[in-house]
Amino acid sequence: MGLLQLCVGLFSAAAVAAFGVDPGVRISVFQEFSPGEGFSGVTQVQGFHDDTRAFLFQGSSRSVKVPDAAAGRMLQKLRGKSEFTIALTLRQEKLSSGVILSIHHGEQRLLELESSGQKSEVRLHFQTKGQQTYTEIFPYVLADNQWHKVSVSISASHVAFYVDCNKIYERVVAVPLMEIPEDTSFWVGQRNSAHGLFKGVMQDVQIFVMPQGYITQCPDLNRTCPTCNDFHGLVQKIMELQDILAKTSSKLSLAEEKMKGLDSCYCERTCHVKGVTYREEQTWTDGCKNCTCSNGTVRCEKILCPLLECPDGMTPAYVTGTCCKECQLMCLFSGQTLVEGQRCAVHDPTAGLCQLFECRDRTMHRVTDTEDCAQLTCAESDQITLTDRCCKVCRGHDFCAEDNICVENSACVNLDAGASCSCKNGFRPLREDRAYCEDIDECAEGRHYCRENTQCVNTAGSFMCICHTGFIRIDDFSCTEHDECASGQHSCDENALCFNTVGGHSCSCKPGYTGNGTDCRALCDGRCLNGGSCASPNICVCPQGFSGQNCEMDIDECSEGLVQCDTHSTCVNLPGWYHCECRDGYHDNEVYTANGESCKDVDECVTGRSTCANDTVCFNLDGGYDCRCPHGHNCTGDCVHHGKVKHHGQIWVLDSDRCSICSCQSGRVQCRRMVCDCDNPSLDLFCCPECDPRLTSQCLHQSGLLTFSSGDTWIHSCQRCHCLQGEVDCWPLSCPPVDCVFTLVPEGECCPRCVSDPCQAHTVHNDISKTCEDEHGITRFSGSSWIKHGTDCTLCQCKNGHICCSVDPMCL
Repeated sequence: MGLLQLCVGLFSAAAVAAFGVDPGVRISVFQEFSPGEGFSGVTQVQGFHDDTRAFLFQGSSRSVKVPDAAAGRMLQKLRGKSEFTIALTLRQEKLSSGVILSIHHGEQRLLELESSGQKSEVRLHFQTKGQQTYTEIFPYVLADNQWHKVSVSISASHVAFYVDCNKIYERVVAVPLMEIPEDTSFWVGQRNSAHGLFKGVMQDVQIFVMPQGYITQCPDLNRTCPTCNDFHGLVQKIMELQDILAKTSSKLSLAEEKMKGLDSCYCERTCHVKGVTYREEQTWTDGCKNCTCSNGTVRCEKILCPLLECPDGMTPAYVTGTCCKECQLMCLFSGQTLVEGQRCAVHDPTAGLCQLFECRDRTMHRVTDTEDCAQLTCAESDQITLTDRCCKVCRGHDFCAEDNICVENSACVNLDAGASCSCKNGFRPLREDRAYCEDIDECAEGRHYCRENTQCVNTAGSFMCICHTGFIRIDDFSCTEHDECASGQHSCDENALCFNTVGGHSCSCKPGYTGNGTDCRALCDGRCLNGGSCASPNICVCPQGFSGQNCEMDIDECSEGLVQCDTHSTCVNLPGWYHCECRDGYHDNEVYTANGESCKDVDECVTGRSTCANDTVCFNLDGGYDCRCPHGHNCTGDCVHHGKVKHHGQIWVLDSDRCSICSCQSGRVQCRRMVCDCDNPSLDLFCCPECDPRLTSQCLHQSGLLTFSSGDTWIHSCQRCHCLQGEVDCWPLSCPPVDCVFTLVPEGECCPRCVSDPCQAHTVHNDISKTCEDEHGITRFSGSSWIKHGTDCTLCQCKNGHICCSVDPMCL
């Protein structure tokens, strides 16, 4: 441990040594691109300090997407990492909500940081194993129009949230999985072109891919302790070593079996090329390739031509019979560069004259052509004037017959005004003029069509599929033993068609069905949503909690009276489900029941939640309390609220919520939302968004197909969204607690449910002390996975001492 602490300390110190951070571990967003250039709604302004640029994000219509080239450079540093820190300095408009930065691929949020002034919280979204989006919420107000230094540091399953160099929260979370596809989008100050628009000033937006990256903002903070990522990395290395050990053991067993059948003899294998025999390790040059005979196989490598630096008066050019260019004498003529022996014709169309010149000894010499031009039999419109001769030719002239420069595996192709080389089928060029071409090894490169029970053998310009012993040929690419389809000895689904193939058969689902042939499922137009199953073509069977032709409608069990919650709880609808939530004055004491029977009275007097003044006595009631005046006393009826005395009958607005009005009545504080009178011209639209008639206050649904008025709420992707004066703020749905080791989230639902079978679970609270023993007898940690020995398509995973294996049918 001492060595680990020393290594981490040295790495952290080295990364931030002197006056900066190693560029290899820093992503400086505003250095990679400038949002103030070419982006409407963004202006460069005075920042918290003058050392770097700051930008003001404003307006309700902007599209600040990092250009693909800059995004690619930044995301490459983050790809595959599980330890990084997002750091920035900001000043956010009061009570506004918006996304600081968002990295997403399609609808999948890979990494996103947002600040909600409406909910007074900061949300961190990132992708975890299984491409699930994890959200961690930090209750904190950044949207207060004040400057703040903010950093969120992630180290495997550990996250820390810092504001102004103070650690606000430290939590255990799911391990991030930064598998970032190439076409991932990087947005700053918004989630996309329509949602999550940040309002305020941002400066020094950076991502540090290093341990304890927050110290770049706050160097005085502790940075000597090892990080969680160090521990997770150690566990991962052990798992990798276990996998290597298992594979090595399997290879050693196979090697031992093969060695038993080896004969103790030595045979030299030779190579035969173009009628010449080459011995082992003998080398030779073949066109543009250097070849070697190795164990009876010819191995050739492309000749790498050197970069020529020719002296004045010479230029690189190909010479007949050689592969690489050589320096040759050149001539400059009419803006053209000609090499030794090259000709150029100068035509005078008006006078019908032509002069022919040839490059010799760096000088263009006139050539006296003593031969008369051949009489052309084609129409004048089909006669072509050439640049290297005075005589015209007819369209379709055979230039290849005059001078065929195409050498190896290359064919001469006639063009209108000359000839060109083209590689033959099955060959690729070795140089740009295609005069030399090399064979494509379709077998080695996987470009062949050989099916099962055949061996691909490369040939010049093509390949052959040789049947294995005991199989007969069906066609050029397939071999088989017998027809399983005709005999009925196949594994095709009843809704599939059987096709005889090489040494077996293949299955293809019938029209109206989809799958791999062995398992065919009915296909429904528009697909069945929310976990619905397609029972037959275009007929969906919906799971409990959903309805509609495509199971697109959530059934509100609460409003339709399908649920009877306990009197101490209230029904809360969730997508595909519901739960009974304890009313004010009650709590479940961490013992959850679906119908709310676990909700018990909160004793406000004992827990200190009452607001009774010192001159009264708190008396607990079912679901509440009462402040009673002792007999013979003259009590004031005052209240104590958040450490402040409020007088009996006093009414005030909450400091933390300007839309809530509280009153003190006989020692009890009662708070309620402001009553909205839409006819009142002085109404606060922030508190009463439903009274806002402006079109600019409307919000667009994430699909872009629906419009909501200010004050409306809806559910999207397991988030509850709220429209407020044109801004959309979404936060994860609150789920009832689950106290179990194995959980899964049913398709179409948002909240986890407990399951007893660990192999069905999506989420496992891994306990590394509970291990598994694989088929090789090797101990595996909980959470590790491996390919089962002897198979290619069976993946096994250790889940708290249970081995769960599954076969990928598409791999078969």
